[in-house]
Amino acid sequence: MAGDAKKLQPIIIKRVKKGGHAVHGGAWKIAYADFVTAMMAFFLLMWLLGSTSEGDKKGISDYFQSPMKVAMQGGSGAGASASVVNGGGSDLTQSSGQSKRGDGADKRAKKMSGDQKKSEAAKRDAKMLAALSAKIAAAISGNPKMAEFSSQIRLEITPDGLQIQIVDDQKRPMFDSGSAALKPYMRDILREIGTALLDVENKISLDGHTDRSAYGNAGKGYSNWELSADRANASRRELANAGMPEDKLARVVGMASSLLLDPADPLSPSNRRISILVMTKDAEERLLGGLRVPVEMDGDAETTQGATVAQPAR
Repeated sequence: MAGDAKKLQPIIIKRVKKGGHAVHGGAWKIAYADFVTAMMAFFLLMWLLGSTSEGDKKGISDYFQSPMKVAMQGGSGAGASASVVNGGGSDLTQSSGQSKRGDGADKRAKKMSGDQKKSEAAKRDAKMLAALSAKIAAAISGNPKMAEFSSQIRLEITPDGLQIQIVDDQKRPMFDSGSAALKPYMRDILREIGTALLDVENKISLDGHTDRSAYGNAGKGYSNWELSADRANASRRELANAGMPEDKLARVVGMASSLLLDPADPLSPSNRRISILVMTKDAEERLLGGLRVPVEMDGDAETTQGATVAQPAR
């Protein structure tokens, strides 16, 4: 019986009725996007404030407080500045100051144009000087009479131009002792160099140098200064005899022993020399920049702004 009652016990099944999710749409995505955008704008603002100088901050503040006053008066912090915030005027390419449209671009273009011209002139000078050095070296080595003096002729390209130095030798002096009279082979050397320089447009500087030994007749007012100047002028005349125009020479100077070639041995014969410098255009401008405006005439010397240049005898 008990078994029959157990079999007759009803079975109860509980069913859970599941309800559907409420419809909520995608509004949260829009809110999240707005939040991210706001955070990006906030961090960008913090970065701008951190990278802007105090002067520019004050200028921006003044602009928003009284924009017409700042726009009309200009000044530091008003208008385009060096910061990442530009303002003032309609030309947003300007990096500083109130200016007319295109002024900054014109200035930059002029500066670039000037730099390019200098660079191109320097390249032309370098090419010309290298060719001239090779030409003179070939002329000397190709002439048997001149080749024996090649050890006394030194060619060097310097930042100021091609320097041609004719140095004295113990056995072959260029001048008579204590005199400005040229030796015959010195005349040949100068004429050969002068012929090579005929086609060169650049100006030439010619310097005379002596060693440090005292001049014998210094008591009469004639010293190594006068001797070096006379030797330089005698060399100039020989270059002129080779056909070099007078206006190609920028200066003829006597340096005495103020610029020794061999400072370790002030009495060395190599200190007695004639130095011919074929100047670059840049060196020419630097040398003649202060010598072109006559100020005062006094006897045989013309005093110009920056220097006194002895005039050649006529």
